[in-house]
Amino acid sequence: MFLFASSRTISADGCYICTTGSTDSCRDYCRYVGSDSFDNRKKCQDRGCKVGGTASCPSASNYKVCSAKSNFDRTDSFASIQVSSGK
Repeated sequence: MFLFASSRTISADGCYICTTGSTDSCRDYCRYVGSDSFDNRKKCQDRGCKVGGTASCPSASNYKVCSAKSNFDRTDSFASIQVSSGK
């Protein structure tokens, strides 16, 4: 018998509204993870978003949304535990 457990860090996603003059890849929004912060705004600006405010991230496919995700990988950590039944 195997028991699998996973631990995942929960954080909120948000989007910055990208205004006129933003690059094409960030034409409408820039997605960030966590809270609205200077670092997240800077990451979006570095990707070409001229930040005009915050909003919920759109789910429609006709919007251009770039990402402020940092360069390091935020992978989930998993744990696997083997339980012996004693038989």
